[in-house]
Amino acid sequence: MAEIVPMPDLGFEADEGELSVWLKGVGDAVQAGEPIAEFESDKVTLEVESPVAGVLLEHLIQPGESVAEGAPIARIGEADELSASPVPAPSPAKEPAPPPAPEPPKARTPSTPLPTAPQEVEPAGRVPVAPADNGLLATPIALRMAREHNLDLRRVAGSGPGGRILRGDVENHLAEARPGAIEEVVQLPPEDGDRPSSVGTAASPLRRTIARRMSQSKQTIPHFYITSSVTMDDALALRRQYNEAFPADAQVTVNDIVVKAVALALRDFPNLNASYIDDRIEVHTDINVGAAVAVEGGVLTVTTRQTDRSPISDIARENRAMIERARAGRARPDDVAGSTFTISNLGGYDTDHFAAIINPPQAAILAVATARETAVVEEGQLAVRTVMQMTISADHRVTDGAECALFLQRVKELLESPIRLFLGG
Repeated sequence: MAEIVPMPDLGFEADEGELSVWLKGVGDAVQAGEPIAEFESDKVTLEVESPVAGVLLEHLIQPGESVAEGAPIARIGEADELSASPVPAPSPAKEPAPPPAPEPPKARTPSTPLPTAPQEVEPAGRVPVAPADNGLLATPIALRMAREHNLDLRRVAGSGPGGRILRGDVENHLAEARPGAIEEVVQLPPEDGDRPSSVGTAASPLRRTIARRMSQSKQTIPHFYITSSVTMDDALALRRQYNEAFPADAQVTVNDIVVKAVALALRDFPNLNASYIDDRIEVHTDINVGAAVAVEGGVLTVTTRQTDRSPISDIARENRAMIERARAGRARPDDVAGSTFTISNLGGYDTDHFAAIINPPQAAILAVATARETAVVEEGQLAVRTVMQMTISADHRVTDGAECALFLQRVKELLESPIRLFLGG
């Protein structure tokens, strides 16, 4: 008996996903767990996997359509059910009806508005696949990539149904492109110097999500900030020894060390592992630390779960895989959902100090700057130490200055005596 494949949960605030491309056609054999379609939302590209082995009997939606969680997208069953599938065979193209004869133009008086082009009305619930400039069809993600790379899609050969340009077609073209293959979309100003005062571009879905959430955070959450300095020499030395003893795929970054230290400190300060919701402080039982990752066009937060219980080797491995997927535009819903506390680390960007905006509905976020050699005074003697500044932004509805100062002190203790961070969970 045929089985319906539903749209899976995208895992965060997205209400729906847009079908970019079918990876399997009607009549193709599929295995359980094999990807059959690719969906896109504002944060992730999601591959939908077949729940069972069998034959793909029917596509219930088409590329460019958006569907909500749980909506049916395909049917999978046995090969002998294919002939009984209600999907009709493609019919010959019908001769289009001749357009109606245009009405003679009416005389325009000063009060008569200028005529405008008629607006096309799309059928309810159907979002067409967007055409490229020359009428070629392209999936939404292919169009987005073309905009991001200033690429003329007329140069790209489409491999999808009907010559549709897919994500892989754009990726292959960019990989093989010569310097002259990329064209600027924005025209250069004329030689006479008559240039526009500004050039605008539409915000990407990710940028719109960031704008909405950060505006919500600053408008509704009363932030306060506390900064502390931590000496990182012992942590950096232990990291160097650890990485020398393990292969490349087990290497630990400074951010992994900070993530582990924060997770252990949250055990002692559960009020910071919380959310303020409907006049209640909801303290989360799991400690899931998110790490902000710079991606093209914005920032995503990838999440390790039960971070306080996970060995630092597992944290490093999971973070590395999630960061690679995020930067490749293939983050999974589980990668970016479920964090209870966030770290924003700009240590790799030559940053002295900064304060981050809380990621709602969390109660706090920790901003980490660059660790640098600094002259310090220890017991009356001048010494050079590697010092890193960290700043907590906290929700004053949930916590207060003294609690956050003690939390930073605990994180500092763990980073300055780092052996515990490398010993198990």
